[in-house]
Amino acid sequence: MQSKSSTSTSTVLIVLLIVFTFPIWLGIAGGIFGLVAGLFGAVFGIIAAVFGVIFGVIGSIFGWIFDWHWPFYGLFNWNAFTIFAIVLVIVLISRSKKI
Repeated sequence: MQSKSSTSTSTVLIVLLIVFTFPIWLGIAGGIFGLVAGLFGAVFGIIAAVFGVIFGVIGSIFGWIFDWHWPFYGLFNWNAFTIFAIVLVIVLISRSKKI
């Protein structure tokens, strides 16, 4: 059985250890919280980027087909719908001929 002074010394030692190391534990807890929040933010950012790319590609394709011209304004003045229609006609004509 321990004496009363030994128990009180151990308690005081534990309390002092906790008080002096509290900033370290608080910093570790804050760092872990920041890491987890950053990982969640990265995951949501990646998901949003994928949706942005998908909708951006779809929107640019529709815009390019119906409104926009090629970036080489001096060389090509046809839009993509005209080129797609010409390619479709060539494919249909080539398929109709039996080789």
